[in-house]
Amino acid sequence: MQDLRKRTWWADWGKSLAKYWQLYLLLIPVIVYYLLFKYKPMLGVQIAFRNYQLRKGMWLSDWVGLKHFLRFFSSYWSWTIIKNTLIIGFLSLIFCFPFSICLALIFNELHSQRFKKTMQTITYAPHFVSTIVVVGMMTAMTSPSTGVINKLLVSLRLVDEPIYFMGSSKYFRFMYIYSALWKDGGWNAIIFISALAAIDPSLYEAATVDGASRMQQLIHVTLPSILPTIVIMLILESGKVLNVGYEKAYAMQNDLNLAVSEVISTYSYKRGLEAMEYDYATAIGLFNSVISFTMLITVNAIAKRASETSLF
Repeated sequence: MQDLRKRTWWADWGKSLAKYWQLYLLLIPVIVYYLLFKYKPMLGVQIAFRNYQLRKGMWLSDWVGLKHFLRFFSSYWSWTIIKNTLIIGFLSLIFCFPFSICLALIFNELHSQRFKKTMQTITYAPHFVSTIVVVGMMTAMTSPSTGVINKLLVSLRLVDEPIYFMGSSKYFRFMYIYSALWKDGGWNAIIFISALAAIDPSLYEAATVDGASRMQQLIHVTLPSILPTIVIMLILESGKVLNVGYEKAYAMQNDLNLAVSEVISTYSYKRGLEAMEYDYATAIGLFNSVISFTMLITVNAIAKRASETSLF
């Protein structure tokens, strides 16, 4: 019976290949891309368990087991780095994710198409600005001597003297999250705007006939309709909590705010590329990936049980 099922499966696949061979041909570049740039680099993960030496190469370097992981967890900075990463990651999830949803809902309520398209363009545009340029803009605007923000605060007598925002640990996380809202809030709202556009207009018509106000339509029609999209995006975003991009954190980092700005990605970058400790940096990166994958699986399981919507 199993052999018969196997032959039937191969026969069906062969018929599909013969009928849709053009589509399978288009799939080849995608498969090659993932094999070369996604799966093949995974072989390098073994460096995390080796005493990697350039002259010996990856395959001939000696195995050291969990030495690099133990070194990281026993180091002075390890728990501070993990804490900083979790705080920034969860703050980004708490503020940036709902912000994109709210922005999409606001756009959905706009009646003037010209004004709606203009506002969408304005909120999308910052996404295409380089991260380094964004940090440079923040540095210039918050400069104690020439920054427009400090001049405004002093002129309004909200502060007695200019504040060095970029050099203060107290303001680092606020500036990180605020810049993320400005840069990517509009871009991240695109998926929710698409979900809103797919809602059947007859649902709103029926709600209007029943006497529902705009707020009631929002609560009972709009939000339930896009709830599956929200859940899926929340699952995906939860897997990125520890993946705090090193570009902006590293660019905003200095000796004065290092206690709150040092995250896993920046520490791994410094140890790997600056100190050339490739094995140690790989171990840190592998730990980060395993925790992120675990969080993704956990949130997916919770979402599947709570809302019957999940990735898999």
